[in-house]
Amino acid sequence: MGNMMKGSRVSMLLLVIIMVVLSMEEGVKLAKAAGPSAAQCKEERRLGINACKPVVYGKLPTPECCERVRVTHIECVCTVVTPKLAALIDINRAIRLIEGCGRRVPRHFKCGSITTP
Repeated sequence: MGNMMKGSRVSMLLLVIIMVVLSMEEGVKLAKAAGPSAAQCKEERRLGINACKPVVYGKLPTPECCERVRVTHIECVCTVVTPKLAALIDINRAIRLIEGCGRRVPRHFKCGSITTP
């Protein structure tokens, strides 16, 4: 049972990361000011995971989840998307969920080890 819970948590984290990654629109310019600190990024990821937990269990994103997808800094997400994590995500499902939040998913967007179709 412990491995099953750990797998669920990893899947949840990965889905939230992918949702945030894919929510960035093509041509987005990062702010010229200094980016968020490591602590700020960790907090953004924590907030996103908590807001989007129902998605892992097959539910649609809540308004709070969609808001987190829209406001999380892309530089807080891309650095944690490894090939191992990317292999566990259903990209097409993630794209559908993000589009359900009203965001366009750019084609061929690369972040970490993920490239959208």
